[in-house]
Amino acid sequence: MEVQIFGKQNCGKCESTKHKVEHFIQKLGVAERVSTTFFDMDTVDGMAEGAFLDVHDVPTTIIRQGDADLARWDGVIPGSIELKQHFTGIA
Repeated sequence: MEVQIFGKQNCGKCESTKHKVEHFIQKLGVAERVSTTFFDMDTVDGMAEGAFLDVHDVPTTIIRQGDADLARWDGVIPGSIELKQHFTGIA
């Protein structure tokens, strides 16, 4: 499973999203099964990946399993209950 976070370096909501996702991954003990990638939308690579996945707002958080999107939040910090539901039981 992979969590992709699209944001900008000086964005408070983006930083909160990164910390929240990392907190749940560590708290639930799924670090070996869940990877996270941050895409900086102020860089060419970040914008290219964001365009490919139709990202228009920051932060955008996408939980993917293989080629399938399991969950997506555009322009908001993901809710704790929703995040926990996706990470529970994958250890």
